[in-house]
Amino acid sequence: MLSPREIVEDRMLAKDAFSNWLGIKLLDVRLGYSKIEMKIREEMLNGFSISHGGISFSFADSAFAFASNSHGKLAYSIETSINHLEKVNVGDQLVAEAEEEFYNGKLGKYRIIVSNQDKRIVAIFNGMVYVTKKDWI
Repeated sequence: MLSPREIVEDRMLAKDAFSNWLGIKLLDVRLGYSKIEMKIREEMLNGFSISHGGISFSFADSAFAFASNSHGKLAYSIETSINHLEKVNVGDQLVAEAEEEFYNGKLGKYRIIVSNQDKRIVAIFNGMVYVTKKDWI
C-alpha cells in the first residue's frame, strides 16, 4: 500500500497541471490531512485587482483532494462550498490546511482553512467525497 505522501506527491500532484500552474507546494500530508502553500501572482487577479475567487476555491479544493485521497482509495468530490472572508492580494502567501471531520470508507467530510501570511483566515471551504473501492496503485 502506498503512503499518503506517495499518493499525493507521486500520483496526484506530479500529474496535476492546474495545481502546478497555481504553484502549490506540499507542506504536509498524512491520513485525512494535508497542508499546502502558494503565492498569489498577477495573472490570478480579477477586474478588481484582487485574487479571483476561483483561485482560492481551486487552492482549497487541491488541499481537499490530497487529504481525502490519503487513505489509499480513490475519492471523488460530491459537494463543496466556500466562504470568502477576506480579500486576497497579489503577493499574498496562502496556506490551506485540510482536516478530516468524518470518514467511514464510503464518505468523507473535510474542512479546509485558507490563511494568508499574517495568519488571517481568508476562506473556509467544506467538502464531501465519495470514496470508491479502487486503490491508488
